[in-house]
Amino acid sequence: MPSDYPAEVLDCICAAVFNAADSPQESSLDPLILQERLNLPAPRTLPSSYPPPNWPEPVSRHTLTNLSRVSKAFYKATRPYIWRRVEIRLPRSWLALVHEITGGEDEVDEQAAQLVEQSLNEAANYVYAATSPTKEWDRDALFKLRASIRAKLEKDGPLPLEVLTPPESREASPMRPRDRSHDGRSLRHKSQSPGRWRVIRAVSKATRSVAESVRPDVYVTMPQDARPGRYILHLDFNHFRTIGLRRSVGEGVHSRFVTGERLELALKEMPNLVTFGATEYMDGALTFPVLAELLFRGRPLRDQQRQPSRGRNPSPEETEFGPNDWHRRKDAQALQALDLCGCVSPIFVKAITDFVIMYLVRPEPETDISRGRGVRFEDEEIYFPRLTRLCLRSVSTVPSHILTPFVLSFPSLTHLDLSGTRASPDLLVGLAESSTIKLVSLGLGRCSRLTGESVKDLLIYGQCTHELEHLSLFGDITCPFPISEEELELILAQAPCIKNGKLTYLDLSSHPLSAAHLNLIESQPSLRSLGLSFIPDLSLHDITTFLLKKAPKVEVVTLISTSPQLSPTTPIRQSNLVIHSHLIQNLCTLPFSIYAAPENQQAATRLRVIELEARILSSLGTGAGSWRVVRSKGARGWYVDTASGWTAEGEGPASFRRALPVEHPLRKGLESLSETGGNISTAVGWHARKVEVLQGNGLLGREDGLYGAMSFAFGS
Repeated sequence: MPSDYPAEVLDCICAAVFNAADSPQESSLDPLILQERLNLPAPRTLPSSYPPPNWPEPVSRHTLTNLSRVSKAFYKATRPYIWRRVEIRLPRSWLALVHEITGGEDEVDEQAAQLVEQSLNEAANYVYAATSPTKEWDRDALFKLRASIRAKLEKDGPLPLEVLTPPESREASPMRPRDRSHDGRSLRHKSQSPGRWRVIRAVSKATRSVAESVRPDVYVTMPQDARPGRYILHLDFNHFRTIGLRRSVGEGVHSRFVTGERLELALKEMPNLVTFGATEYMDGALTFPVLAELLFRGRPLRDQQRQPSRGRNPSPEETEFGPNDWHRRKDAQALQALDLCGCVSPIFVKAITDFVIMYLVRPEPETDISRGRGVRFEDEEIYFPRLTRLCLRSVSTVPSHILTPFVLSFPSLTHLDLSGTRASPDLLVGLAESSTIKLVSLGLGRCSRLTGESVKDLLIYGQCTHELEHLSLFGDITCPFPISEEELELILAQAPCIKNGKLTYLDLSSHPLSAAHLNLIESQPSLRSLGLSFIPDLSLHDITTFLLKKAPKVEVVTLISTSPQLSPTTPIRQSNLVIHSHLIQNLCTLPFSIYAAPENQQAATRLRVIELEARILSSLGTGAGSWRVVRSKGARGWYVDTASGWTAEGEGPASFRRALPVEHPLRKGLESLSETGGNISTAVGWHARKVEVLQGNGLLGREDGLYGAMSFAFGS
């Protein structure tokens, strides 16, 4: 029976099921291929497209749910893992989550008092069971033990008396008004009562003190919070939608599901939250208190006794209401990853502006006219050193003077996406001057306010970019990347991240590239995904030569509106012929041999996915040989060799293979994607344009929902 196994064994089983949904650090570049959902193969840690490197998250969650129904022991073991990763998909699920972790309609004072009574009963039972010499039930002894714990709690505090008073002995108070939501549920008012975390900590401290006084040689288990908020490590709204709910415009404006008050209440009950993802569908809930709740987690308390002085930024403890919040935040886990992709609402912009002005921007120097000299009052600068991954893609409404200090307040960044923002040269100068930022993945696509000089200085002289593995300098016809031929030449010849050959992702779309520029690039043995779109003067011959000589391990290349051979002025049949003769035949075709088996032969390169514009993809029809057209839900599309990919046979490591048999699951899965005509998941695609930050896989990561649409569906 499962109940006979130790709790550690059950925990290891649940951990293995939960970790099976984690994507590997080294991606296979392909979307998940799952032919038989009821008989999934075991995930592989090595990069492989089949068997898949990981399970889908819903499969892992469904497995954990089934395990929780086996026995009470399994239910106790699976509970932390079921709640560890929360993805909000529907409005009703969000309301149910808030109700579950915050307690719903009850007032805060009443909840705290009930929690004290419940914790006192549990603590008394624990202490009595551990310290009683006879192990016989003695109600009087149990009552005295409970009274001693309450007396210790009242003496040491720091809980208020209204919370320590039992609910049955409290005088009835007039009903306070409550705000009603559109679904009839009431919202709790702000209260000065302590949070659940403080009640549990105070009761545990008093219980331990009493237990040690009775039996110092006995260990007593402390009571734990019954609410599941403490288990949540990940919260995102990537799949959250309100479209199709038949709501009027007025309801969408005045009766929102995700409000700032609800989100703040929920975040306060998640002390171990480390990753948070927001989207444009709920960015109206990103108010000033929510940003403070997210970013000030894990920050040590500062001196609250000093008086605010003129001319300096006040400390956060001096300006916010609710001093108990700072004690709670000090004990919480600091945020490690924050994704604000697409957040553009005026509420969010005002919140981040107020946050930066209040906490991050130094006051201007003031001049004391009476003394005739300048006087500057400075305060300790505020940083958030534990947040390492930040995505601000398409946050296009935040001004440059606000964006710069906000990004520079994170001195330990490893993943940063500024694509589609108002990032200025001053921001890149600040990044280049930082000695603590060590970027692994950087996205600067479609930043129209940048200059080629600032990008050149960042990539050549900035220490933070020396170890880059993913670099996106994407631009398109509507927003070309602002760089000149001379600046590009210096970057390709002198940038350490290009010279060391560690790049696995590189996008130079819309740059003034020529054959001379490609010759300057050092050999790139690790490069797997290359963006060369919107370069009309770069010939396919030069691209083929570069891939053959310097980047033979590239698997994905983008060629939208690139090369004179693929221009609209070239006959479409000639363009199709050039694609097969120059690219596919020279780079992807196995050499003919009557002695070697196909699985033992290798082509000149690993190229197997080519992104092309819609006009050419339509002319390719159903493809030729094993090559098929796969379209996204948006404007992007790829020409894919369905007979190539990473596979693992038996127990051996995964390897790159071509000429897969027709019945191979990977080949059948890729062919099924081509037959959908674009009716596929947003997680399907190649050469992402968004940095994945929640799990830390960068520009080679896989994402679904709105994040996946930003990565693989949208044309720009």
